[in-house]
Amino acid sequence: MKTHLIRRAAERTGLCTTLLLAALTLVACASAPLPPTESLNMASDAIANAEQAEARRYAGAELEEANRHLAEANKAVAAERMTEADRLAQQARVAAELAIARTEAAKAAEINREMGRGAEALDEEMQRQGDQQ
Repeated sequence: MKTHLIRRAAERTGLCTTLLLAALTLVACASAPLPPTESLNMASDAIANAEQAEARRYAGAELEEANRHLAEANKAVAAERMTEADRLAQQARVAAELAIARTEAAKAAEINREMGRGAEALDEEMQRQGDQQ
């Protein structure tokens, strides 16, 4: 008789434990998703790097696009739309990296033009000196 009661008590305890675990699992699944912190930080860092590289001067449109996407990502985080926030943060990072690449290309083109002008000046000077001899 006592064995039967002990077995029933153990079965009830196991059932209660199972129900408790199921409830905890449901609560964990129902909690708000976490913000895409890493994506947001990477986007912010890329924008800071673009600004430091003078992207505003050489690739202003791309830098503005990056800032706009990051602002939209932060709004999506506030509205708890984390998947959209992650996508927008990644778009912001890509736009900032494009701004950096365009800035570097523009700077390289400037240097190239300057070197070309220097070479032309050197050629003219050599011709002038050759004409004098």
